[in-house]
Amino acid sequence: MKLLPRSALFLLIFILICGVLYTGVVTGIAQVFFPDKANGSIIEVDGKKYGSELLAQQYTDDAHMWGRIMKLDVSTYTDEEGNRLLYSAPSNLSPASPEYEALVAERVEKIKAAHPEKKDTPIPVDLVTGSGSGLDPHISLAAAEYQVERLARENGITEDAVREIIERCTQHRFLGIFGEETVNVLKVNLMLDGIL
Repeated sequence: MKLLPRSALFLLIFILICGVLYTGVVTGIAQVFFPDKANGSIIEVDGKKYGSELLAQQYTDDAHMWGRIMKLDVSTYTDEEGNRLLYSAPSNLSPASPEYEALVAERVEKIKAAHPEKKDTPIPVDLVTGSGSGLDPHISLAAAEYQVERLARENGITEDAVREIIERCTQHRFLGIFGEETVNVLKVNLMLDGIL
């Protein structure tokens, strides 16, 4: 019987430790201490799953908060039964391209039309651009605040009530100094709908 060369034996041990044992231990620890995060941070209420707080969902009606621009595609992938599957990705358009300029201009017009009270107030950039992933579930606090009047008007609630919902869905800076304050759009919309 021929023995494995020493380098092949080391490689096999390395794969066993890093590929199997380490992965299993980390997965087990995550399931014990952070089961919600380890399983996709799914928002579930009364047994119904509404989505992951880590993935954006597109809202376009006036009664809901709008997130970043999404490039959704239902023509690329299908499941085993031939049903179309939703797919999203970044647009990969250059900020200098005419297509990107037209996309941003279209979004600016939509936002201005829905927020006539804002007049010439600058629109936060994340309301008119897509994220790197195309599925960013958060917007800036400024982008959320920009929409307060519309959300109050369309939902028949006060602006203070909308701001309270936004505050409850705001992720603040880590340790008060790292990162940016962001608002989870899906959570805000579920609260506006009375689900959360």
